[in-house]
Amino acid sequence: MTDSHRNLSRPRAASPGASSSAGPLRAIALVSLIYDALLGVGLLAGRGLLVQWFGVPDPVPPIHADLNGLFALAIAAGYWLPYRDPDRYRGYLWVMGPMLKGAGAALFVADVLLRGSPASYLLFAAADGTLALVTLWGLLTTRRR
Repeated sequence: MTDSHRNLSRPRAASPGASSSAGPLRAIALVSLIYDALLGVGLLAGRGLLVQWFGVPDPVPPIHADLNGLFALAIAAGYWLPYRDPDRYRGYLWVMGPMLKGAGAALFVADVLLRGSPASYLLFAAADGTLALVTLWGLLTTRRR
């Protein structure tokens, strides 16, 4: 194994004297990676179980759920970047955390209130909203100086 390949498998260390944001941001990226990966796998491989748990009909056409599952897996894969190097990939955390997950949480709540979607969708609002706020907290408390 070459040194350059070996370096890809380990998180980068913070430079001496720098205020390290690696701890909280790495943890947030890992939790978000797992959350989105589970969601993606659920949409692609466990759709029947999700339909049953949330009391909703099967998506018609099924490609909508397939694409959402693929989208969630792509987001999960993207979290590998800030997990490995949080300072370098803070932008990814901003876009996928406070922006995407925050807007997603708001849309879930609005859909329940305005369109009568099942109240079980509020679980997604709570999960996305929590991840959005925790990511925002992590980004704001580890600002580069």
